[in-house]
Amino acid sequence: MTVAAIVLSHVTIYVDTLLSEGHWFEVLGVTFTNKPEGARALLSTVAGSMITVASLVFSITIVALTQAYSQFGPRLLYNFMRDTGNQIVLGTFIATFVYCLLVLRTVRSGEEGMFVPHLSTTIGVVMALMSISVLIYYIHHAATSLQASNVITGVSLNLARTINVSFPEPGNGKPDRRQWWITPDDMPENFDEESQRILAQTSGYIRKIDYETVYQVARNKDAIIKILNRPGQFIVEGSPIVLSWPADVLNKEEENVLGAIALGRQRTSEQDVEFAVDQLVEIAIRALSPGINDPFTAIMCIDQLSARLCQIAERIVPSQYRYDERNQLRLITRAPTFEDILDSAFNQIRQYGRDSVAVSIRLLEALIEISARIEREENKAAIKHQADMIMRGSV
Repeated sequence: MTVAAIVLSHVTIYVDTLLSEGHWFEVLGVTFTNKPEGARALLSTVAGSMITVASLVFSITIVALTQAYSQFGPRLLYNFMRDTGNQIVLGTFIATFVYCLLVLRTVRSGEEGMFVPHLSTTIGVVMALMSISVLIYYIHHAATSLQASNVITGVSLNLARTINVSFPEPGNGKPDRRQWWITPDDMPENFDEESQRILAQTSGYIRKIDYETVYQVARNKDAIIKILNRPGQFIVEGSPIVLSWPADVLNKEEENVLGAIALGRQRTSEQDVEFAVDQLVEIAIRALSPGINDPFTAIMCIDQLSARLCQIAERIVPSQYRYDERNQLRLITRAPTFEDILDSAFNQIRQYGRDSVAVSIRLLEALIEISARIEREENKAAIKHQADMIMRGSV
């Protein structure tokens, strides 16, 4: 937005230069001042007020981040920092400030020859009025964005988007046998022992894996590639991250495979379903801590987790094995199972909420709701195991 303000200032000043002799703005009656001193005072006032309000917005944002850190946990700070509304508000104030400064330098009087940029000054006032509207929006936005219900709903919607990426196929049936597991003929004998180990070049969390790129490398090299870790897991520099068979078949393609696995200092929810689940779990267990003791917030988290687990239960779990057009195994991946996600969602809440009857009852109700959407026996067994653990912990 600041760049747009710089461009706009140059355009309006250029138009003012072309129309300066015609007195068009006096005729139209849209000028705020005809004197250089008045234009300077007006632009200086707008610029000064904008930088003051921008400082106020920064202060409110810091307070909001501090509140979010203490109430919802550090992992949710990233959600607040990337909030589009906050970015637009700050951008608007800074853009107005920069615009007024750039226009202010063109106002001339005395021996230099009088020049008052009427159009530019008028637009500066319009931008100031827009900034006031944005400030009103920001006050409302800052208040609502810290409400627990809105935060929990926002995290849940983000989790829903991640589920749509990780589990794109609807249906609660198991994939066909050929897609779901491999036969002995598909895997070379002693694959793990004889394959080439590709080591991580740095430490960090797996943020995203470009599976299509890795598959194309394996297909072009007539190889089998096994990715040992899934998004969200931490990788130590020098540890194996990929196995390829036959050994040394990748050659220069090794860099392309490593480049398809993005590592970072923190987890993201782009492909990491469990990270988005952990964000809701963290809000719940903080609400159940003795210092806060807010079971209603924890119950809201359980409700959203149950909705997202129902969503997963109605999706087909993607196969870990990918074949080419010749029915040759090319890529082996790792992905969380329904049981993994269920445990991530309920284990810690069950442990921290065992002294709360309301929380235990809502956990059981959530399991009943999820079980109604499940057809696979192994998933039903995972649901029953969670229910048994809740009953034993509540006794």
